[in-house]
Amino acid sequence: MTHRVSIDKQHPAAYKALITLSIEAENAAVAAGLDPLLVELVRIRASQLNGCSFCLRMHTRDALAKGENPDRIAVLPAWAETGYFSDTDRAALRLTEAITRVSDGHVSDDDYDAAAAVLTADQISAVAWLATVMNAFNRVAITSRYRVDGGPGSR
Repeated sequence: MTHRVSIDKQHPAAYKALITLSIEAENAAVAAGLDPLLVELVRIRASQLNGCSFCLRMHTRDALAKGENPDRIAVLPAWAETGYFSDTDRAALRLTEAITRVSDGHVSDDDYDAAAAVLTADQISAVAWLATVMNAFNRVAITSRYRVDGGPGSR
């Protein structure tokens, strides 16, 4: 098996720019009135769809540290079927899924219109940036094979 290059370490300036973009996206989301817990849920949902264990662990921990309800994290893959999420949460999660699954038919008018019915233009843009950045981080972690051991003491 070929040793994977850690692309964050191979090109640290590019990775640093991605971190800066992530901070800007989060700041834009909060400035647009989105709950910081929703910011983490958007990151978690994109990471679930992409199968990025490293980002899932990191953002689940971040969400819990910020006070997120563990039940909401547990049912996040089935968000549309539960009463745990507000209309704003649902709109953001639906848009996040559409952006993350862009190869499945782009961001459909139905998905966009559903978001626009609930979210402001600033919130739509902020969610789009959050999802875009999270998808980029997922690809960095997956390509570089960031380790998530899960052994003793890794909790």
